[in-house]
Amino acid sequence: MRTIPASEAARLCGGTLRGPVETLVGPDVVTDSRRTTPGALFVALPGEHADGRDFVPAAVAAGATAVLVTSPVADVAVPQIVVPEAREALSALARGLVREAVADHGLITLALTGSSGKTTTKDFLAQVLSEAGPTVAPAGSFNNEVGVPLTACEIDAATRFLIAEMGARGPGDVAWLCGIVPPRIGAVINVGTAHLGEFGSREAIAAAKGELVEALPPDGVAVLNADDPLVAGMADRTGARLAWFSAGAPVIEGARIEAASLSVRAEDQQADDLERYGFRLVGRREGMRFDEAVQLRLVGAHAVPDALAAAAMALAAGLAPAVVARALSAAEERSPWRMALHELPGGAVLVNDAYNANPDSMRAALDTIGTMIARRRLAHPNAAATAVLGDMLELGDESAALHRAIGGHAAERGIGVIAVGSYAAETVAGALAAGGQAVQAPLGEVRERLALAPGDVVLVKASRGLGLPADELDRRGLGLERLAQAIVDEREGRAS
Repeated sequence: MRTIPASEAARLCGGTLRGPVETLVGPDVVTDSRRTTPGALFVALPGEHADGRDFVPAAVAAGATAVLVTSPVADVAVPQIVVPEAREALSALARGLVREAVADHGLITLALTGSSGKTTTKDFLAQVLSEAGPTVAPAGSFNNEVGVPLTACEIDAATRFLIAEMGARGPGDVAWLCGIVPPRIGAVINVGTAHLGEFGSREAIAAAKGELVEALPPDGVAVLNADDPLVAGMADRTGARLAWFSAGAPVIEGARIEAASLSVRAEDQQADDLERYGFRLVGRREGMRFDEAVQLRLVGAHAVPDALAAAAMALAAGLAPAVVARALSAAEERSPWRMALHELPGGAVLVNDAYNANPDSMRAALDTIGTMIARRRLAHPNAAATAVLGDMLELGDESAALHRAIGGHAAERGIGVIAVGSYAAETVAGALAAGGQAVQAPLGEVRERLALAPGDVVLVKASRGLGLPADELDRRGLGLERLAQAIVDEREGRAS
């Protein structure tokens, strides 16, 4: 945020200020005392195991010039903004900053949601929009009730674009986040099975994701996936203008797509032996047609619809098609452990996709590896593909069946499986039943089971148990991003 007096911060938060009213606060707003920078506002959030108020002295010592607390902290020499509820106050601060920036500086707000691909789409979009002006986007997957307002607080008077990635664990979550960052351009990437345990059905997930398009103003733009029937059905839930993107299998009539103010699709898709896709970005905007070449640097066919969604959002924001295509071609992986490609000494390849996992992203990753190994066998006929697979979390009563299905999918793609975690036996059973090769192993034994040869491909993928200690992560077969990095370090001769 711009640097503001403590009194203004208190006004935006709806809090009571104790201390000098003219003390300047900003530009940073932090909830982790270890991330405090000089001038920062430290927001003391309550936690399951610790109260943020306990870290106020550390934040002040690190340079915070004001703190936001639910009750005063003794012996603190900086202004304290006292509020009834810290999370709501943080949201109010972000909401106020965004509204003022929209009114005063013409800030353009963009939001996106979906079951998978949100973060990749967000990273594409941020790099594209940066071609046209200062852009604020979340780091990693900051997409919840804390991450969205913290991201919004990063804007200042120079910011032209604000991107909000919005996750949902229940009905009303997306609508609530839209109240913090009211979107002018909103996109729904897809509706899959992530968080199926919480919602119970894909239709319930679609109902929650569609809250985003319902929040758009009449002069806004709803960017929808024409290949996903549940997303396409959201067109009737918004009064905003429609924009469509399609990777090649639309479920709605072409005339309906043509009638929209904006549409994009990928034609002539081709991939290299590492599954990096090139295509022609073809479409129309306000009656004007365009056709631009794109060559993605990211791995996997599933990156194509993510790139198309980002392209449609950027075009809706006014960027030229040629600029969008050039920026997509230059875009790099910004968030860690998402189909991160490592070409190892000796000719093998490791793909670290261990940030998170659900049935849809698992299948997409396995499909990518299956196609990749088929291409690489043209030069290395004996090359093998192996997937080190951990648990997929938050799938409820369907967990066992969905893990068996993933094991079977790996076998169908000719990929051997090393399974770790609580559902490892189910993953192995599914692979063996489909005629594949699979073993269950403790996390500590995985590296010794990988004898990599030239042309081989290894995929490492699982959900992450955020907030769990290291020994618990290992016991549950999670934390596979550390395993992947250890394999890379070992092969490259670094300490592991």
